[in-house]
Amino acid sequence: MPTTLISTKTLAAHLDNSWAIVDCRYDLKNTDWGREQYRAEHIPGAVYASLSHDLAGTPSGTNGRHPIPPVDQLAATFGRLGIGPGTQVVIYDQDGGMYASRMWWMLRYLGHDAAAVLDGGWAKWTREGRPTRSGDHQRPAAVFTLQVRPEMRLYAADVEALVRDRSALLIDARAPERYEGQSEPLDRAAGHIAGAVNHFYKLNLADDGTMLPVETLREKLEAALGGKQPDQAVMYCGSGVTACHNLLAMEHAGLTGARLYPGSWSEWSSDPARPAAKGPAAADK
Repeated sequence: MPTTLISTKTLAAHLDNSWAIVDCRYDLKNTDWGREQYRAEHIPGAVYASLSHDLAGTPSGTNGRHPIPPVDQLAATFGRLGIGPGTQVVIYDQDGGMYASRMWWMLRYLGHDAAAVLDGGWAKWTREGRPTRSGDHQRPAAVFTLQVRPEMRLYAADVEALVRDRSALLIDARAPERYEGQSEPLDRAAGHIAGAVNHFYKLNLADDGTMLPVETLREKLEAALGGKQPDQAVMYCGSGVTACHNLLAMEHAGLTGARLYPGSWSEWSSDPARPAAKGPAAADK
């Protein structure tokens, strides 16, 4: 079963409802856009999951913009989407997998490995002239079995300890201008977690929105690791979304064991006492 990426060709051969196909298209500036796009046109058999309504909990102002929901709530959501034990899940968004990778990570966090992101997403599917449907679709509900892997996730206190002893490598998935603090369109402060390095998630992608070839991808990610082992890496971003794309890329490249700080910069920057920095990574050292 595919566990990282799946091609449009392979998915096209499995449109018989045996696989759970989930449309995760989303726009941070228009939270209804993805559902509207889904209802207008989607891959046959796909159901819809919204980042803000289905794949995130309630923000408090100090727990990040897209906090991870309680695991029992998340399990209920996955069951409603028709995901049961052994169900192969294929997740897609508008193109490169920014939002789809968030659900991919969540499924793995809850113990469900049979999940893959559609390489190239909706853009590649439609570019190839593959079949689509409109309206809403529902799969029969299933019972999702929880097998939580707590070791995959870090909390703010864990990251504070890592910043102090530098026992792990923090990798920021945001665009360089946000990492360096030159601009901050979404969160209350600009900059990055002190000591973190930057690997913009779009560096994982080719020009057509598909993931880079494995060898190229591995070379880029090993450069970001800077000699550290994959299991010493902790990924974060603005709100725990694009960091999951880096985790997907790592897994696809065979670099396993990296962890996620879901609260990310939106949570970290809510407390001005937490160590932060601006400028390129070298300025932290």
